[in-house]
Amino acid sequence: MNIATAQARAKSKSKNKIDVPWRPQERQLTFLRACGLSHPFDGGGPKPPVAVFVGYGGAAGGGKTDSLVGVAVIAGLTFPGINIGIFRRTYSQLEGPGGIILRSQELMASWASYNGGMRRWTMPNGSLLQFCHCENENDVYNYQSQQFDILLFDEMTQFSGTQIRYLLSRNRATKNGVIPFAAGATNPGGIGHIFFKEQFVDPGEPEQVHNVEVEPGIFEEHIFIPAKLADNQILERRDPAYRKKLEAQPEDVRRALLYGDFDIFSGQFYPEYKKEIHVVKPFEVPAWWKRVRSLDYGLDMTACIWWAIADNGQCYAYRELHEPNLNLSKAAKKIVEMTPSHEYISYTTASPDLWNRRQETGQSGIEIMGKAGLKGLVRAKHDRIQGWRAMREYLEPYDVLTEDGDLVLDEDGKSRKSARMQIFETLPNFVKYLPMLQRDEHDLEDAADRPHIVTHINESARYFTMSRHPTDSKQEQLLFPKGTSAADAERIRTNMDFAKVYAKMQNQQQIRGGW
Repeated sequence: MNIATAQARAKSKSKNKIDVPWRPQERQLTFLRACGLSHPFDGGGPKPPVAVFVGYGGAAGGGKTDSLVGVAVIAGLTFPGINIGIFRRTYSQLEGPGGIILRSQELMASWASYNGGMRRWTMPNGSLLQFCHCENENDVYNYQSQQFDILLFDEMTQFSGTQIRYLLSRNRATKNGVIPFAAGATNPGGIGHIFFKEQFVDPGEPEQVHNVEVEPGIFEEHIFIPAKLADNQILERRDPAYRKKLEAQPEDVRRALLYGDFDIFSGQFYPEYKKEIHVVKPFEVPAWWKRVRSLDYGLDMTACIWWAIADNGQCYAYRELHEPNLNLSKAAKKIVEMTPSHEYISYTTASPDLWNRRQETGQSGIEIMGKAGLKGLVRAKHDRIQGWRAMREYLEPYDVLTEDGDLVLDEDGKSRKSARMQIFETLPNFVKYLPMLQRDEHDLEDAADRPHIVTHINESARYFTMSRHPTDSKQEQLLFPKGTSAADAERIRTNMDFAKVYAKMQNQQQIRGGW
């Protein structure tokens, strides 16, 4: 069936007034307003969208599918002859029970013409609603010559950021008077979780338009409209037990699907991580604490973390380097420049592949870095599973106790928690990417290597935890030069000017941090 025939059939079906059996709930209406398409309910005519890309959703049951179909129907009937594309990652997701095609049939079958082979609705005024999918990364190129006035993503976090950015190149006006825009609805989780979070959640307050840097020096206006189960009163009344099903899920699933929490999601590798436990305000690191660096190097990203080990064994990440496109020499020089001369670094545990000789130079990475001034590199252990397990131990929260063994309570009267790994809030990349690390779907004990941007800083942290002594609760020890009497050692430990004495001895290379 060609488009003209489909349009004629749609016109014949809609000789009477078009009736769409749907009315938005309050949150859905907020979404329509952001898209400039609330006029059937607010009165007046269509308005320009408030942003070029609108994000919607968060929690399960927030009415996402209806919202997208609503946008498509209102836009198609408002602007004759436009093209609208709704994308899901796979074809089966489009067609399945509760899928967007079945929902569209409930709302459109009485007045529009559907072509099942093409998965396309033709509206009486010639507007087209096309259902599309991109199961494989390169399937986006199937749409290379197509154009959509309005581009919609259902479960947007199932798409990679690369796919979304390419498909946005297909988002352009085909009719005069239409302002193209894109919108995506989703729950937390999936390969595109980080992309969605960075583009919509992290930029600032929800329901406010933010200029988001999508490429270096290139900005777009984005807005995020959060929605939760409580915003869908129709579902709450129809199935009051659904909320209890979500409440009965494991914590990571519950926080993601019930509360729409983008800081945690199903498949998160370290659900132990809690920002309120693991991220601390920076402070002046005592001079006698042992300092270590961990380095994951690649031309696509150099990720180096500076660590300080407290007397009680807690490890503080207090500085980071997270920068792409540094060759070995530049990376080494940058690390040296970022390390103040008064800091004594006991060792730098680094990527094992730095010990491989480069075919083009015949030199290893550590030789090149050493010539650039970075000394003291030790080869990191590369047992991934054991490394991730060790890191999990460092992230495991525990109760903070007083010297008498009593619980320390917070302002809410709950037990205050801490963990062996602590991160200064001034390390934005470590703070951002640690909770975004995902499980490998083929090996649940290993971390996924996608999205790749997430992995570098976490690999660096893994190298660090693997370099530490395996004893769980042993305090850091001080190792004094051979011949130092017990009395002298005790005098140094208890000296009121300990920091100055210890730093002086370090500079003279007379003393080293412990294990």
